[in-house]
Amino acid sequence: MQFGIFYEHQLPRPWAEDSEHRLLKEALDQVELADRLGIDYAWEVEHHFLEEYSHSSAPEVFLAACSQRTRQIRLGHGIVLMPSNFNHPARIAERIATLDLISDGRVEWGTGSSSSRSELEGFGIDPEQKHLMWEESVREAAKMMVMEPYAGFDGASFSMPPRNVVPKPLQKPHPPLWLACSNRDTIKIAARYGMGALTFAFIDPDSAAHWVEEYYETFERECNPIGRAVNPNLAIVAGFMLHEDGAEAERRGARNFQFFGYALSHFYITGSHLPGEFDLWQDFQSNMPEKYEPSAGIGTPSQVAQNLEALENAGVDQVVFVQQAGNNRHEHICESLELFADQVMPAFKDRHDDRQKRKLEKLEPAIERAMLRVPDLPQVAGLKPMDAYPLMAAKAGQAEQPERPTEGDNIVTAISGRG
Repeated sequence: MQFGIFYEHQLPRPWAEDSEHRLLKEALDQVELADRLGIDYAWEVEHHFLEEYSHSSAPEVFLAACSQRTRQIRLGHGIVLMPSNFNHPARIAERIATLDLISDGRVEWGTGSSSSRSELEGFGIDPEQKHLMWEESVREAAKMMVMEPYAGFDGASFSMPPRNVVPKPLQKPHPPLWLACSNRDTIKIAARYGMGALTFAFIDPDSAAHWVEEYYETFERECNPIGRAVNPNLAIVAGFMLHEDGAEAERRGARNFQFFGYALSHFYITGSHLPGEFDLWQDFQSNMPEKYEPSAGIGTPSQVAQNLEALENAGVDQVVFVQQAGNNRHEHICESLELFADQVMPAFKDRHDDRQKRKLEKLEPAIERAMLRVPDLPQVAGLKPMDAYPLMAAKAGQAEQPERPTEGDNIVTAISGRG
């Protein structure tokens, strides 16, 4: 089993002048530490307008910074909001490929569409159309990373003429694809599309075992890849805070992880939000549930190891720790990462390669069947050269024939002089 760290960049009120600056700089330090310790993945979400809950609106920038401070940790978009109102598919393909190149091929391409009113209506997206928009965008962006040139598309959510989208990613045909999942139905969708299931649900080992079973059964039986490759994996999230004293681990991390769930519910299910004025942290303090539900990554090293072994036995491929939640302190997060890497992680690392080998051997026939279902790329034929605007106007008799600059001409001046 592998391990990741996950960032929403939570920032409860009240805010100081330097709060966001400090938050991001500390997160970069944490990812650099996680890389040195051998943590496998760093996942960064994309959200918009979800103040206090998530100040992570430009994950491609944060992950690019991480790429230059790390050497081995996988850099996960967890996730890219794929509907074209959020991000045009060509821009997604360009950014993913660029990040993959500068990170030496360490990108994981997580995808999703959001279900918050703040985000969907903020970008003019009809909730009833978001799945179609997600599907078109994922399928076409994957083609853009492969085709030279891309054949173009005329769909329900976006249209684009043929273009050669550059650069191309280092990983071929494209970085591994994931889908954000919150329930068993979306896990089955991920399996059918040959995507990893990045599961944002806090579940116990028994539930995890059922989800794993359904995911892999669906993958083996029905997989029809949405991309040009498959990524059979299932990850779940858990809170995170370790200390030799279990009570101290809970004191440091439990309530802050509880805020993570409370804030999630506020924006997605139960809340009524006034942008720029509602104090979510104060609301949480006033309505904080008395009972704390334990989380797999909060406790002593031995407690956490026992919890994770249960998830490993359930067949979970990766546990992603929500270590930056609420007002968790930077030094406590770093101490927990070091304690985890020293006392918990080695045993799982020792078992991972053999476990992964056995999994892939079992799935090999299903993967071969799935790849046979990947359609051939469309043929690009009959393309005509694109004339520059001045040349096009000249051919239409609307302007004089433009002259090529000669030696000594200032090409920038010549271009700018044409408006």
